[in-house]
Formats: sequence, structure tokens, C-alpha cells
Amino acid sequence: MPGHFSTYTGWGFCRSSLLAAAVIGCFLVVSSPTLAQPQDLAPSFPSRPIRIIVPFPAGGPSDIVARIIGQRMSEDWGQPVLIENRPGGNTIIGAQAAAKAPADGYTLFMAIDSTLVMNQYLYKSLPYDPIADFTPISLTSKTVSVLAVSSAGGLASVKELIAKARAQPGKLSYGAGTITARLMGYLFHRAAGMDILYVPFKGTPDTVNGLLTGSVDLIYAAHQIVMPLIASGAIRPLARLTRDAPPSMAEIPFLADAAGLPDVEDISIWLGLVGPSGTPRAIIDKVHDEVVRILADPILKEKSERTGNYPVTSTPEEFAAFIGKESARWSRVIREMNLRFD
Repeated sequence: MPGHFSTYTGWGFCRSSLLAAAVIGCFLVVSSPTLAQPQDLAPSFPSRPIRIIVPFPAGGPSDIVARIIGQRMSEDWGQPVLIENRPGGNTIIGAQAAAKAPADGYTLFMAIDSTLVMNQYLYKSLPYDPIADFTPISLTSKTVSVLAVSSAGGLASVKELIAKARAQPGKLSYGAGTITARLMGYLFHRAAGMDILYVPFKGTPDTVNGLLTGSVDLIYAAHQIVMPLIASGAIRPLARLTRDAPPSMAEIPFLADAAGLPDVEDISIWLGLVGPSGTPRAIIDKVHDEVVRILADPILKEKSERTGNYPVTSTPEEFAAFIGKESARWSRVIREMNLRFD
């Protein structure tokens, strides 16, 4: 499938039976510094254009983050950075292209949580291995999601929602446009002892429309997407699903606190930059250091936050450990749900 390219010259996984420690181990072996890899590559890197594959259409969260990084990277290194959008297949199309690319640092991949964690448990087989085919570089951002209801529905708090759902098992419904949003609902409903019907949507905009038209009673969606409707009064946010959130979300309570259920987990949708397996460690480190500098810049940080992408970075080892922890969590949940996409 052909990709969509944008050029910047100025602004320019170990299957479900593995434990988290094994997942981390796989990553550290794959990305180890280097097994006969020349360490003098980094000073001359890059000497030609770099591409960042994004597994979504232009304009989405991962595309925005990739373009922010690509712009500054191009300015700092004096080489064009190409943003290649390869949407489709629940990120599988883009991931496959990135996995098969030469491991020379000139192809990077902006992965989302489902790419590196969920997909391996949702599909019988994948054309890429989320662990063996990629080398972690850094987390890049997280998105804060909210549990929201229509303002016309009368529910004013999470505890009111819980009471209503328990009194009417199977009568309420929730919408989700991504696998992560669907899993958010499942975890909370299970913890709160609620039987709420899941209604699938093709994406978050359709999910929001479903709430506004009364097709569903509640949704789980990225805050930046529903924010204008919250401001207009059409949608009421009952809780956010991440404890750490920007000051602009201070009035929205954390779900565990709002529900009075301390065991409700902190959940966010996250993005991270990876390279093909075998990329020399010296180049991985150079890209990592550049990404950390870019996302620490106050101007670029504020620009990213305006789009709902809250910058967060990590070392390659920390990113590998984080993926291992996420894999351990979601493999159990997906198995409990008996959820498969093929």
C-alpha cells in the first residue's frame, strides 16, 4: 500500500504466555549494543533523509507527534525527515513496512500501544513480531482519555453511573472506537461490578456521535477530541482514566477516586518511537537523545499538549520494561474477554 509522504526541511512481541520479565529480556537481547555493530556510525548519521512511518492517516495523534519530532530533527541534523502515513489493518500495515526496513537508522516507526502490545494477543498470526522485529528508542507521548456521558442523560457522577448500571444490568451501553478504549471500559466495569453492553464504532468521532445521538449511554474517548463538546456543555466528563494529567483537566476527577474503587487501574493510550531490530546501538542512542531534547523544549512541549499529546520520554531500557509491563497486563485482560480479531 503506498504511503503518503510529507517532507520537512525546516518546520518541517514473545506471545501471550510470556511473563513481563521475558518480554523485557527479549527486547534487551534484540537491542543490545552490539554484536559486531560498528560504534563509529553515529557521528556521520544522518547523511541522507530519514523517514518516520506512522500507521495512521495524517492529522491524528501519532502523526502530529511524528511531525513535531521530524521538524526539529530536520532542523538540528540538516537532513529532510519524511513522514510516511501507512494506515490500515489496526496498524499492522505500517508495522510490517517498518519491520522489513533496513536496520540502519533511516527508518523509524511511531508505534501505538496496540502495535507493540495488544495485536499479538488479538490475532492468530501477525506479519511482524512486536518484540523481535523492533528496537525500542523512547516513549514519546500519552493521551488522557475520559469517561463521558451526554449532558442530556442526567448522570452527574461516576457513583451515579455505578448505581444505575447495577440497578439495571445489561440495560446501559458504552461506545469505544479503539481497542484500548474498549479495554478501558471492560476493566472499569468489571471492577465496579457493572454489566454494560459494548457497542463498537469505527473510530472516536463516530463514537462521540453515537453518544450525542443516544445510541450509547457513555463513551471512553481521548480528551482532546471531546474537549470542544465539553466546553459547549453537550458532553459531561465524569472522570479521567489517568491520574497524572495537565492542569487543564484538574476539575475532572481520576476514575479510581471518583468511583471509590482504589484498585481501578491507571490507563492511557501511549506512543513510542522504535527502529527495526538490529539498528546499531550508537544510532539508537543518538536518535533517543535527540527525541528527549525535542520533547523537553517548552515551546514544542506546549504545542504537543495543545493537541492532547502529553510528552513523556524514557531510555530504551525503560521503554522495553514498560512494554513488558503492559504486555503482562493486557494479555490477561484479552484472554479473560476471549477477544480475537481473526
